[in-house]
Amino acid sequence: MVYTLELDDRIAKCNKILEGNPNSQIFAALAEAYRKKGDIDRAFRTCQTGLKIHPIYGSAHVVMAKINLDKGLYDWAEVEIIKAIELDGHSHTNDLLLAEIYVYKGEFVKAIKLLNKLSSTDANDPHVNKLLEICRKLPMESTQKIQPTRNSIKMAAGEESSLLEDSEEIEAGPIMGKLVDIKGVEGVLLINNEGLVVDSRWPDSQATDIYGALARDIERTVQSQIEIAHFGKYKSILLESDEFVLNLLPLGENLLLIRAGGKINLGNFRLKLTSLLGKRE
Repeated sequence: MVYTLELDDRIAKCNKILEGNPNSQIFAALAEAYRKKGDIDRAFRTCQTGLKIHPIYGSAHVVMAKINLDKGLYDWAEVEIIKAIELDGHSHTNDLLLAEIYVYKGEFVKAIKLLNKLSSTDANDPHVNKLLEICRKLPMESTQKIQPTRNSIKMAAGEESSLLEDSEEIEAGPIMGKLVDIKGVEGVLLINNEGLVVDSRWPDSQATDIYGALARDIERTVQSQIEIAHFGKYKSILLESDEFVLNLLPLGENLLLIRAGGKINLGNFRLKLTSLLGKRE
């Protein structure tokens, strides 16, 4: 669970970036922080304003879908997540959110079809399994045309919280601090499912939101192609250029982005990286 003080700090940082650059895509991270804090109206206004400037920013449409879901506006939530899929393509995260929206709309046949597809690539995904269990407990739309209430769905899930809220965040701060101490490493970002930066050790704070969005786009493209080829899940994505190296690694529900100089000793870097990430298990 993200604590209130952490959310307040995140909100303050995002607002500071927006004050310096009103056109920054960080508005999506700010709206998501407001949503998690429970300030849904402010989250909606923040995301709506940002989308007027960045209408083709897929991650922001994902945030708006979540906001509308929290408001009980399921049709609008569906519109927003479909827009995100149109912009960024199908991904595990986007399809899972769409399945959740179908559940809330009582469209269980659509939900199950999508969830079965997701389960075929990862049968152990707890979120997928949770939604499939809910679909089995509640009446199927093909036999009983009753739209479930929000409370009935939560009761079927056996909990009071939102069905697919982000799982408890891995304590990545100490790992990130040690990574930036490695010779040649220039910066480290922790990026959530929507491509929003939730923690950083980065020299230029104005550029983090751009790297976050880019990293998630790259990761989704790679993972979607791997799924099509039935190769399972990736463990690491490495991009090399003359000037820098980017390494993307999954860290729980988040994505770790490490930027290093182009002359870094990759063998030594990988050994240290394996040692650090192994210690978190």
